[in-house]
Order: sequence, then structure tokens, then C-alpha cells
Amino acid sequence: MDNPARFNTEAKPTWCPGCGNFGIQNALKKALRSLDLQPHEVVISSGIGCSGKIPHWINAYGFHGLHGRALPVAAGAKLANHKLVTIAEGGDGDGYSEGMGHFVHACRRNVDITYLVHNNGVYGLTTGQVSPTGDRGFVSSTTPHGALESPFHPLALAIAAGATFVARGFSGDLEGLGELIAAGVRHPGFSFIDVLQVCVSFNPSKSFKWYQERVYNLEDEGHDPTDRMKALEMVFRNDGRLPTGLFYRGSAPTHEEGLPQLSAEPLAVQDVTNIDVTQLMEELV
Repeated sequence: MDNPARFNTEAKPTWCPGCGNFGIQNALKKALRSLDLQPHEVVISSGIGCSGKIPHWINAYGFHGLHGRALPVAAGAKLANHKLVTIAEGGDGDGYSEGMGHFVHACRRNVDITYLVHNNGVYGLTTGQVSPTGDRGFVSSTTPHGALESPFHPLALAIAAGATFVARGFSGDLEGLGELIAAGVRHPGFSFIDVLQVCVSFNPSKSFKWYQERVYNLEDEGHDPTDRMKALEMVFRNDGRLPTGLFYRGSAPTHEEGLPQLSAEPLAVQDVTNIDVTQLMEELV
């Protein structure tokens, strides 16, 4: 019998009451259940930050890695066992600062993983320093006179770098975010979902109410996600509103499709005991 609580754990999250991470966690579990997946079919890789604890609180394979390193770990897991549904997730500080280089190359390689970024504009775990997506003028312990930089546009970079599924969700929209994550998992290739997330402790001015007054779904306005240039236009549209949903979906060979080593079965189950590496060692040592 199917167990609807199969992705739950006995351990409970320790996020601040009202944190948007709760919505993202529940949306992710909802998506995995809707795809009829079992815990042993899923691996979640995370970086450092409040968001990095998600693998501890979802019953699946998990790897809690270093700051900015969620994507290379996820890519390694996917190449070792490409049958696993592979999720990478972390915060905006984790992925758009320390992890920026990995982000760009994951987009262009089109590895078949789904990347969720909890975007709240601050480094929440270290008490609210401004992140790359924080607003210009944001006052924090590292920017006491206000941040001088304009916020980074992750969706635009993902589209330009070659990601084949680029979307934005909202942590307060459990149904919509769950459907978006499920669509990203089904998509063959690199799926990137930037999630607008409330941080009640260190960025309270952008509350659930603040977001609810501004977010809207691109699908409701007839957006065509196959139009790459239109997707970029929507990213940079500055009308005071925040579009969510699928910005761009393209088609390209996945990274794994170019690796004949994976054609028969996953590397993780291949017999390597009969491989002679003597010549290779002589060449390299």
C-alpha cells in the first residue's frame, strides 16, 4: 500500500516559525509523492545555510555538503547512478555567491538534475547579511550604510547559460510550487527553480503579505515558455510585480546521453573488478 507519509522523518525542522523553508520542504515532498516516487529512488544534495538542512528532514538519500557545492555533488551522484531522481538545493547566498561557477556550468552541461534555490535576499544562517539577490540599499551587519550593488538576476543567467528548464516559484504557494518542482523533475535536462522565500527573522519587510500582493503566474497571462527572448524580457520587466511559473523550456541532449558508459546500466552497479588499470597507472605515475 502506498504510504503518503513516506518522505516524512521523525526529526522535526528547527527553522524559525513562519520561515518560508517550511513551504519549500512541503512542496518538495508533495512533488515527490505526485510523481509516485519512493524514498530509495531520490537523492537530495544541499549546501550550507538554513536551507541546507532539508536532506535531514526528508526521508530519502541525502548529502549535506560544503558551502556552494550542492551542484557538483548532485552531478556526481547522477553520473554514478543516473536512475536516481537527483535534487540539488540551497540558498541564494550558497548558490549565487560561493556556488556561482558551479551554477553556470551545470546550466550549460544540461545534467539531468533539478536545482531548487531558496531565495530570500539574505544569508539567514549567519544572521542576515545581504546576499547577491538582496536589494540595493539593504542594511545589514556587512552593509551598515546599505548595499551598493544591484541585485543579481539568476533567471537571466540560467537562460543565457543554456539551462533547458527555468522557473520561479513562491514558498507561500504550496500547490503551484509543488507542481513546478514535479514538472522540473520530469523534464529531461537541467531544471532550475528559483523560489521566492520569506525570511521572517532577517528580511521581514518582504513578508508573505508583501509577496502575495505582487506575485502572479505567467501562465495566466499567456506566456509562451518556448520563446527564449520573451523569457528574458519577462525576467527584466520592471512593473512592480513578480512573475512566477515556467519562464523557459527548451530541448537539448542531456550530459548523460553523451556518455556511452551509462548506456547499459548505472555505474554504481557495474562490475569493475575485471578492469585492468595497470597501463593507466604506468602512464600517470
